[in-house]
Amino acid sequence: MDQGLIPRRYAKALYEVGEERNDNETLYGLMQRLADAFSVAPDLAPAIANPFVAAADKTSLLLHAVYGADTEKADATYADFIKLLEQNGRVYMARDIALAFISLYRKEHSIYRVDIASAAPMPEQQRKRLENVIAQHVGKGTMEYNYTTDPSLIGGFTVTVDSQRLDASVSNELQRLRRSLIK
Repeated sequence: MDQGLIPRRYAKALYEVGEERNDNETLYGLMQRLADAFSVAPDLAPAIANPFVAAADKTSLLLHAVYGADTEKADATYADFIKLLEQNGRVYMARDIALAFISLYRKEHSIYRVDIASAAPMPEQQRKRLENVIAQHVGKGTMEYNYTTDPSLIGGFTVTVDSQRLDASVSNELQRLRRSLIK
């Protein structure tokens, strides 16, 4: 997903500051939490985009989104980053900047996001076997696995590695069979 030029620039600047402070691994985790907070709390984006909400309140929301009630333990780089967004009137871009940072970090560290959806929960042995096959296919790099269940698959699974998708589901096979019968 393209987050836009300004969020990418902020993400790159944050990444460079993180490199200088040897803080990028921590920032990566924080940016993931921030991006997740926008997914879990759909009211967060409208709140930080609302011009009637005070800038200090928006900053507080972004700190609470990542740290909960323990905002005193906030990472200095993250806190400085949020303050910079507030000063520049870019708080509303926090989600897009977080996504751009995550993308940049993954690219720089050869981290691949692997989404696996199966019709039913996958036993641990099958997970390990599938992870080994994926690791052999991808080669060098680190994989971040995300498992979900999707009963609409009927059986089998789908694997998405970044933008590549393998669909080994029964529903996909039924669709292909249907298309071949229609021809």
